[in-house]
Amino acid sequence: MELALVIDAALPDPLHRQVYDQLRAAILSGRLQAGYRLPASRALAKSLGLSRTTVTQGYDQLISEGYLHTRPGAGTYVCDRLETWLSAEGNGPGQTAAAEIPLSAYGQRVHRSPLRANRGACKISFRYGHPALELFPTELWRKLLSKHCRTGTQWLDYAADSLGYWPLRQAVADYLQQSRAVRCTPDQIMITSGSQQALSLITQLLVNPSDTIAMEEPGYRGARYVFRASGANLLPMPLDRDGLMVDELVRQPTPPRLVYVTPSHQFPTGALLSLPRRLALLQWAQQTGALIVEDDYDSEYRYGGRPVPSLQGLDDHGSVLYVGTFSKVMFPSIRLGYLVLPASLVEVFGKAKWFADRQPPTLSQYALAEFIVAGHLERHIRKMRLCYERRRSALVQALYQYFGDRVEILGDSAGLHVMARLPIALSDEAVVARAASVDVEMCSARVQYEAPRNTGEFVFGYTAIDEAQIKTGIRLVAQALQP
Repeated sequence: MELALVIDAALPDPLHRQVYDQLRAAILSGRLQAGYRLPASRALAKSLGLSRTTVTQGYDQLISEGYLHTRPGAGTYVCDRLETWLSAEGNGPGQTAAAEIPLSAYGQRVHRSPLRANRGACKISFRYGHPALELFPTELWRKLLSKHCRTGTQWLDYAADSLGYWPLRQAVADYLQQSRAVRCTPDQIMITSGSQQALSLITQLLVNPSDTIAMEEPGYRGARYVFRASGANLLPMPLDRDGLMVDELVRQPTPPRLVYVTPSHQFPTGALLSLPRRLALLQWAQQTGALIVEDDYDSEYRYGGRPVPSLQGLDDHGSVLYVGTFSKVMFPSIRLGYLVLPASLVEVFGKAKWFADRQPPTLSQYALAEFIVAGHLERHIRKMRLCYERRRSALVQALYQYFGDRVEILGDSAGLHVMARLPIALSDEAVVARAASVDVEMCSARVQYEAPRNTGEFVFGYTAIDEAQIKTGIRLVAQALQP
């Protein structure tokens, strides 16, 4: 049988790899059948115009993987043991579809969870939670990474502690104490791969299937997906302008195992949980033994006053687990967040973190620790707060200019977005589609509800576009929505 190998020195693959790949493909396709005797390496090399060493390398790799075998004094053959496998129904490449692999109960819940839709390609996007990346000090960050990369090789090794790089934990503890009035020591800090991993670890370690988790309604859907995947029952709790209505929580005949809140800037409404309700929530948690997860995702950005102190800072009984992230104040791909734990939970969370991914990237932790300690983070936040306040003002003014006094704007005093109720009769889907038709991306708030409905509410992120784009975007949307 003619092997019909085509070897091309102009291709990027090494010549011996081309010999290996083509012989392997011929065996798997059945063109070279079990027991077939291959030409001697010298003969094949001569016919292909290659060195014998090149052909021998390809043969040796196929022999080591079990496709070929040698018979002393007789030559090289396609392995006989492949015949049964290749002739069996469904084997061999491209013959039949693979059998469906059964999922666990957790896997099935994950499979049923919707994924966030792909971002559109609109010229103007009001997507939320996306910082102004063009204003991040990338050159400074590059220098910090380079500096720590050159100072040794320790960052290449496994980390000593799954809770995170100790100087970074110290820096985070100091930062949270000063800026958010969090009461903690570095021992209580765990560095995570973003806030989403923190929520996942919390549900794995503290929530059993069929336990109840109370959530603000509307509330952050990323948390809802994690909680649903755990098998927990979700209990939507109503909001007003003072945040979570704690009285409704107290009235529940069976207290939920856990309450997830965003008290300093509720997502997506922007409501601030009032002090009386904060105290009532903590008292209720102490009396019932329930736990509170405080997600403090963007509270650094408060306009017209200092950031509101954390709920955790009022907690005297270890009821609050405090979650934060650097994705919003720095850049999303840094994938570093933190979890402030009650002291009694530190050990088990450290073990679970090790099981999940061992450690976040060490080099990034080194650079971030210096970024915080040297004051770069505070300076960056101050600069961004001024920028975002200008963009927020431009958005609010544009909404009132083009939609009039009937537009209702929520949560405009803090954060990276506002929520607005537009005075229109169209469905949310129709509004999003009309906006897209004029190259503007809008986000309906309906996906943040446990029971989605057409609300006329839209979340406008304003941090990733400048004032001119904001004004243009709102004008185009208003024109597209006209009857």
